[in-house]
Amino acid sequence: MINFTSALYLGLHHPSWLLQPWKQLTLGVPAALAEPPGAEEVAQRLAQLQGCEQGVLMPSTLHLFWDLFGMLCLQPVTVYLDEGAYATVRWGVERVGARGVAVHRFRHHDATALLSQIKLQIRKRKYPVVVANGFCPVCSKAAPIGDYLEIVRRFGGLLVLDDTQALGILGEAPVGCAPYGHGGGGILRWSGHSGPDILVGSSLAKGLGVPVAVLAGSQHWLKRFKTASDTRVHSSPPSVAVIQAAAHALTVNQVQGNLLRQRLAQRVGQFRKGLEFVGGSSAGGWFPVQTLHGIAGDAAVRLHQRLSQRGVQAVLSRPHNNREARLSFLITARHCAMEMDRCIDMLDSLANSVKTPTNNEQLKGQPTSACQSR
Repeated sequence: MINFTSALYLGLHHPSWLLQPWKQLTLGVPAALAEPPGAEEVAQRLAQLQGCEQGVLMPSTLHLFWDLFGMLCLQPVTVYLDEGAYATVRWGVERVGARGVAVHRFRHHDATALLSQIKLQIRKRKYPVVVANGFCPVCSKAAPIGDYLEIVRRFGGLLVLDDTQALGILGEAPVGCAPYGHGGGGILRWSGHSGPDILVGSSLAKGLGVPVAVLAGSQHWLKRFKTASDTRVHSSPPSVAVIQAAAHALTVNQVQGNLLRQRLAQRVGQFRKGLEFVGGSSAGGWFPVQTLHGIAGDAAVRLHQRLSQRGVQAVLSRPHNNREARLSFLITARHCAMEMDRCIDMLDSLANSVKTPTNNEQLKGQPTSACQSR
């Protein structure tokens, strides 16, 4: 079975025998009373990797954004949400909406629409909080960070980014031979932007392969976050085992990360060139989430089923605001050249046949959202 459903883009695994040992998984107290061993050091390493002053670890992005927007709703703010924002971010925004904070959506990656929205609300004298994904795997584009920041700074606001997709993948100085850049620090490093008016929430569960999240930003905002956090009082902090895995991921990224990103780029390039050779194409650019062009809806469902029967697992998804199912392939640095060739050969042999179903074929499989594990 060739698996194209895993979002462990760099292929990082963290077996226990590679990690520093621990005597207990938890201290039995919330993070507000005592940070688990290693948590502060790992959080600071992650903040530096992303180009921020300070960081704090959270069990997940659900905990992170729940607390972040709980803190922000105590301020005189208006929230402006990019309509392509990830579900976990939207759940956090729903919390401020339930508390009476005005929430306005604007078109995905449309800075002009954002500016128009803010101008309509500016008389209410509430500073804007702009919320977006750093990188969108659905449209395969980075957010216009510079444009968003220009608007935020014009009105004295704050930019909140979910950088889960980019952390560990994108980095500084992207060029043709290194399309992801270097270092894996995420969208701020990739775009060259920084500042005290940016907060970045990210899960390590994709690029770095660890189920834990980090909030990074200025010392000012991180101090306020720790003071206002509900889940740091009422929920368990990340386990010591997870923290050790995060430390291991950072070490591997420092030593081997650029090599793994180069290998990943090679596999993505092989997939795209292979598709082009057999007359197909995919959305995704150099990003490891590749979605087929020209095969959607029932045809995508049929292709997903037939590939599975032949030992190739892909992701059947229905992107946000899109009614038709799509078929995506999540490529990792662990895929080998032979696996990519086999996948392309199967797509070549099956693509035309799935456009018209056979009379006795029963369609199976329900579309899900791609890349959603946190």
